[in-house]
Amino acid sequence: MSDDVKDAGLVAMISSILGGNKRADIVAPPPLAEVPPTVPTSGSEPAEAAPPAAAPVKDEAEPDTAPPPAKPAEPPARIATTPDGRQLLPAEAIADLVLGELRKMEDFPATGASVTVYGYRHWNAMITFAPFSTSFQNATRFRQAMPDLVFKLRRFVALEI
Repeated sequence: MSDDVKDAGLVAMISSILGGNKRADIVAPPPLAEVPPTVPTSGSEPAEAAPPAAAPVKDEAEPDTAPPPAKPAEPPARIATTPDGRQLLPAEAIADLVLGELRKMEDFPATGASVTVYGYRHWNAMITFAPFSTSFQNATRFRQAMPDLVFKLRRFVALEI
């Protein structure tokens, strides 16, 4: 799965969690034909996606017969959750969620911003900016928005260790 697809999915998930619907950059996921579905059968071995089978071409002279029964679809992979219902995500995924929400803010820099997630039970996030990526006033405004954003995310997401 490409990074753009993962980013789009994470941004969509955090937007649905926080109830926001405006996005700084609209990233459409590629058509389903480009991304083959892969669901791990167990924790250690990846599943192989079977290529879609082409339907056989019927002759006009062949009698109509019922198609063979379809194979039942496999259930999607279960997302790891805590006993209280929060999703378990690695620090990188949470950092992407936070950064995606910050990008919705006005005047947020397109490049030069980095989010670091740290801690354990009460994880926290820190934002840093590259030199000349934003003004001091804007950086201060973004840093002041971080505690509220982290507080909201902690209700839905737990840090995976």
